[in-house]
Amino acid sequence: MLSTQYRLRLEFICKKIANKEDVKLEDMIWAEKLAKAHTTARDWLNKARRQAAQDIQEGTMDDFMNKMGLGDPDPSNYRTGFDGADE
Repeated sequence: MLSTQYRLRLEFICKKIANKEDVKLEDMIWAEKLAKAHTTARDWLNKARRQAAQDIQEGTMDDFMNKMGLGDPDPSNYRTGFDGADE
């Protein structure tokens, strides 16, 4: 469980990430360390990164997937095709 102070700081950082604003390095380091220890913090950071990486519109399937915490926040990890039946 996150303390109120940690939650508010993390929410502030996540909003900045989602809005594609600059985040201080020490804030990102703090958020990454917190995300390693708390799954809630990790989920919030992933959602913010997904929102920043893709232009997600409210009410779309991407919005639903993001709210459910599904998918990888880094689009470079997506598979777009396959080379054979073994994949």
